[in-house]
Amino acid sequence: MSTPSSSSARLFQAAATLSAALRAQNIGHAFHGGLLTVLLGSPRPSEELYCIVEGSPNTHPFRRVRQALAGNEVLTATLVGWSNRLYIKYHEPIPAIEFEVLPAGEEGPRRLDASRVMQVHNVPFLNVTEFVRAKMKAWVSRRSQEDAEHVIFVMARFWAQVDINRIQEDDMDRFVAAYPAASAVWTAIKRRYGM
Repeated sequence: MSTPSSSSARLFQAAATLSAALRAQNIGHAFHGGLLTVLLGSPRPSEELYCIVEGSPNTHPFRRVRQALAGNEVLTATLVGWSNRLYIKYHEPIPAIEFEVLPAGEEGPRRLDASRVMQVHNVPFLNVTEFVRAKMKAWVSRRSQEDAEHVIFVMARFWAQVDINRIQEDDMDRFVAAYPAASAVWTAIKRRYGM
């Protein structure tokens, strides 16, 4: 892990604090967003962070998070009913840090098992493949330059860890057409799989 800026370090601390609370309740979760690129060595700052949370057979992920944080003075959860979104606020630093919780399957995998998650200083993040997959899904829907930069950085650095079977080839082909800088690494990944 590289040395993050103070804002990235505060964001990582927020993730670590939420992770500890969720782990204490055996709630499957993983983080993703631009913060991971910073932790992996990107020189571009990013304050983007999401927490993906698994539900249980009878309980929605948002309810599980709210129950895990009941009575917690450092972390609070706010459900925005009209948009069906859950936001976490980490109150330790000033100003407080806020980030979104997403149900598993919405912008990441449905199951957050060891094949889809990696640990960064004991905090679970989507692994390289799932990160690229989630970022590609986001890029397809919103065409964000920041999403594109994150995909290019991670693929260029960690191309040998990308499982092509989890990436939508048509989406990646459109991405490469829009960002020729990703072409060589996408070709290398396909070549690795005999394509």
